[in-house]
Amino acid sequence: MKRTHPTLAALLVAFAGLAAAQDQPQINLPRVKLSAGMHLIDAQVASTPQQRQIGLMHRPEMPVQEGMLFVFEAPAVQCFWMKNTLLPLTAAFVADDGRIVNLADMKPQTTDSHCSTEPVRYVLEMNQGWFAKRGIAAGGRIGGLNKRP
Repeated sequence: MKRTHPTLAALLVAFAGLAAAQDQPQINLPRVKLSAGMHLIDAQVASTPQQRQIGLMHRPEMPVQEGMLFVFEAPAVQCFWMKNTLLPLTAAFVADDGRIVNLADMKPQTTDSHCSTEPVRYVLEMNQGWFAKRGIAAGGRIGGLNKRP
C-alpha cells in the first residue's frame, strides 16, 4: 500500500475545498457602512486576492442597499469582468479621496472587461442601476472608505 505524504494530502484537501468554495457565494466577509450622498450602503469588503477574485460570483440575489467594496493595496487601473456572476451590476471605480472616477454597467456571466479610466484603490459593485436611480454619477463621492474593517 502506497502512503501519501502528509503535506501533499493536506494540499490536496485544501485545493478540493477551495474549488468547492469557488462554486458558492461568499457571504461572510467583513462589512462596512458607506454613503453616497444621503444614501447608505451596507458593503461587504473583499480585500484579499482570493476574496477579490470570487467577488459576487454565484450570488442569485443581493438586497438593494447592499454591495461589495473591493479594496486594493495601491491605486492602479482596475478591470473587472462578470464570469460566474449571476446579477447585473454597476461598478463604481473610486479614487482614494472617495471620488467616483467612472461607472460601468456590467452584464451577467460575461468576460467583457470593464476598467477604471484612471488608477483607483476601490471598486464598489452595486445592483445595476443603483447609482443611476439615485442620480449618482462620475464625480460623486463615496463616504466611509476610511472606516474599513
